[in-house]
Amino acid sequence: MTRLRTKSALSATLVLLAAPFLVSAHSVSAQPKNGTANAAPNGAAKNSTALTADKGSFRILVSGQPAGKEDFEIKPSNGGWTVQGNSEIQSTDGTTRVSGTLELHADGTPERYEWSTQGAKKASAAIVFNGGKATIELHLDGARPYTQEFTFDSPRVVVLDNNLYHQYIVLARLYDRDKGGLQSFAVLVPQELTPGTVTVESLGTQGVDGKKLEQLRVKSEDLEINLLLDGQKLVRIVAPESNAEILRQ
Repeated sequence: MTRLRTKSALSATLVLLAAPFLVSAHSVSAQPKNGTANAAPNGAAKNSTALTADKGSFRILVSGQPAGKEDFEIKPSNGGWTVQGNSEIQSTDGTTRVSGTLELHADGTPERYEWSTQGAKKASAAIVFNGGKATIELHLDGARPYTQEFTFDSPRVVVLDNNLYHQYIVLARLYDRDKGGLQSFAVLVPQELTPGTVTVESLGTQGVDGKKLEQLRVKSEDLEINLLLDGQKLVRIVAPESNAEILRQ
């Protein structure tokens, strides 16, 4: 089983919460062509994502200090969903802008994903999902395009990309609350070209700042984050180990 990359393998120029681990705001990993990797299937498959249209903004804080912002929108499209976001991350290298557009089938399986980054480094990629296969065409500034392929045990793959926190809304909706308990999801972190798995578990309703919020705990092999939801609305992401918070405005 392939797992998410650990903290020690990642750049520490600016450590922010990205997928369920820490990454640099501008890191893009190069991998060999046509590599394959397997990840565990999602154990909570359903006929619908239970997504609803949503639009908003997040503030990104590290150690209580502003580190960036993100605008996002989730809307129905062609019988499925389009999930789109744009973030700006401040670091010692200046501002890095990241954008991602994810197209989902009605059942939550990904169909296509495009991302781009602009800042100290420029890169972009398009990913086509077909069943349990993801084919990536990557463009790095100053280099020839190349492709890589990943194979998963299930088409139920969750995209959790670097510094695009709205994608956790999809993960939260894929969690089967009727089933409850610990549930496993196959994930792909496109900017890192990294497949892996996370587990999600509901911790029930918690009192936070005078409000009753649902708490979901998301864990990889190395790190843990908490998602706090007000109904279907993701209002806060907390990564205790990195002292990072993503707050809905």
